[in-house]
Amino acid sequence: MSAAETPLRVGLIGYGLAGRAFHAPLIATTPGLTLQYAVTANPERREQLSRDFPEAQAVASVDELLADPSKLDLVVVASPNDTHSPSARAALDAGLPVVVDKPLAPTAAEARALIELAEARGLMLTVFQNRRWDSDFRTAKHLIADGKLGTVHRYESRFERWRPQVATGWRESADPAKAGGVLNDLGSHLVDQALHLFGPAAHVYAEVDTRRAGAAVDDDAFIALTHENGVHSHLWMSAVCAQPGPRLRILGDQSAYTVQGLDPQEAALRAGERPGPGWGEPAEDEWGLLGTTEEAHRYPSLPGDYPAFYAGVVSALRDGAPAPVDPRDSLAALEVLELARRSAAERKTL
Repeated sequence: MSAAETPLRVGLIGYGLAGRAFHAPLIATTPGLTLQYAVTANPERREQLSRDFPEAQAVASVDELLADPSKLDLVVVASPNDTHSPSARAALDAGLPVVVDKPLAPTAAEARALIELAEARGLMLTVFQNRRWDSDFRTAKHLIADGKLGTVHRYESRFERWRPQVATGWRESADPAKAGGVLNDLGSHLVDQALHLFGPAAHVYAEVDTRRAGAAVDDDAFIALTHENGVHSHLWMSAVCAQPGPRLRILGDQSAYTVQGLDPQEAALRAGERPGPGWGEPAEDEWGLLGTTEEAHRYPSLPGDYPAFYAGVVSALRDGAPAPVDPRDSLAALEVLELARRSAAERKTL
């Protein structure tokens, strides 16, 4: 086997939900990658790792993982938000390219510093903005590019959930360094998608609330973006939505496109499934509706394709292709989220 054919050895930091359900299965099923190590000190998670990926070795800390960088070709950071920046910095300092789960860092300033470090060292840094590869988003992007909607004037996108009870864990922490709350958790997807489709935002307006009794972080938020090209994006994220609205609705001057349900990939990964034939394909009755009030029809959905992210990582490291997500895109989303928080606090458009 030539050096180019030898799989890239991956060290995964974190084996909680993100590491176990998203990153590890995608890494393990991507040609050209092999899951070599996973950082977790939790005995139950170590046991789970040995069952799920017996070829991978558990290590107790980031320091242990990076003690000999020659044993690795790539580091993936899938630990809690407040560890993203220090873990990514440690890997870059060790001379290794890095994938970071969203958000890239708790603040835009920290994200900018990471990007500058990666550029100075000539190392790939990319962000797992997996929702760019959702079925609904891929189909919407295709319809816009194909002109099937005409000129788009409004884009609506939602991640709304019904979780009225306050849970435990870092996502519910009031510590700003933990980057918890729906604005950071779900907003980082929604804002990234809107900016990816329609470009930079000229104005930001937001409403950010904490509605559950005993909650310490925001659990209900709305962001309105006016993009430089004139498109308006309305984005909802909530943990207290008893009846969610459409996942996507895009209005153009010739037609509209509406999707109700969620992309199937997250549920499949959480259930322990791995990518293979038929992966990411919504059922026909879950396809979006394309048309007008006079005439509308189900439009075939493109399959969701989270595996494309890690295929892009391999291409970037092997062939010098662009990273699958430019980290400056994630920085732009963080800057919008910080403006959104300010907008809500000051009750004005920024």
